[in-house]
Amino acid sequence: MAVMTAGAAPPAAVLKETEALGFVVRHVYGSTELHSVTTLCDWHREWDNLDPDERSRKMARQGVRTAVTDAMLVADPVTLEPVPHNGSAMGEILFRGSIGMKGYLKNPEATEEAFKGGWYHTGDLAVVHEDGYVEIKDRTKDIIISGGENISSIEIEDVLFKHPAVSYAAVVAMKSDRWGERPCAFVELKPGSSSEFAEQELLDFCRARLAKYKVPDRVVLGPIERTATGKVQKFRLRHLIQESVQGA
Repeated sequence: MAVMTAGAAPPAAVLKETEALGFVVRHVYGSTELHSVTTLCDWHREWDNLDPDERSRKMARQGVRTAVTDAMLVADPVTLEPVPHNGSAMGEILFRGSIGMKGYLKNPEATEEAFKGGWYHTGDLAVVHEDGYVEIKDRTKDIIISGGENISSIEIEDVLFKHPAVSYAAVVAMKSDRWGERPCAFVELKPGSSSEFAEQELLDFCRARLAKYKVPDRVVLGPIERTATGKVQKFRLRHLIQESVQGA
């Protein structure tokens, strides 16, 4: 059975588990403002022979533009200079074409901001791999800037989802007097998992798989509130952790 996934970028670990259940997963990407699916992780048959971990990493990419999408660019949002196709340089995903909205109703300022330079600015930060496939790394508003380094919350979440005790994870920025911002991870454990040593275990798990500066400074265990469509409202988590720090 084939299923399509869209919305929040799915962690590679979740895609791997879904495929193990017997589903064929097709990853797409779009937005309300563009009225359509704008990119597709077009699958290559030779990827079928990759090991499950590598296949799921390929599957987690948002892919290439669809036939109805006139133009797509990953570029510096100010200069509009395209990023190199090296899988590491980050830019904003931009679109241009006839399938998009005319603007936001009775909000000319927001419309002008969204269409700066003649491109629709999605607010999604991504890299482009050597094969031209786009992979979202974060939302502009969710990127964590720590000591001048950009840290992708999605990258940390991908690692946390690989831990066998983790049911769900969301990473946000919390204020730091020294670094400006540091990552904080909110984690739901699977039923039956012990929370007694979970925080230190999860931090050690991250240390073994991430650069030192990307490891969260804190893990908060408990249920993560989500919308009716399953999306995490990260601004609420940022507010929660800030209240916690102030009340400490």
